[in-house]
Amino acid sequence: MDIFKEILPSILVTKKYCLNDELDEKSYVPFIINRALSFHADCVLYAQEMNLMAGLDKKCQYDFLINTIRARKRPFAPWVKPTKEKNLAAIKAFFGYSNAKAMEVLKILTEEQVAQICEKMNTNE
Repeated sequence: MDIFKEILPSILVTKKYCLNDELDEKSYVPFIINRALSFHADCVLYAQEMNLMAGLDKKCQYDFLINTIRARKRPFAPWVKPTKEKNLAAIKAFFGYSNAKAMEVLKILTEEQVAQICEKMNTNE
């Protein structure tokens, strides 16, 4: 059973119950379902409620979501992906910082300073 082709549409649109046996229940991954639901404004609170009840049985989580979320067609919500910052590797190598620290430093430095660091490190990403 596919999460994105069967389980999520059954919760969001069709309301056709699809967890009938043990094999179907194994394909239900609460983290993925809750993450996908969190991209829709009207489903965020339900997804958070299931995050708080993480110890609950998968079937119970599915039953709650299929019976509480209203059936309607929702626009596609792409998953947020981390942005790859240009020159981050040069800043990390030059100062010996982690990703988070290097991102903070990138906000502070001017373009000329970043260019100088890239020249010294010989990395132009």
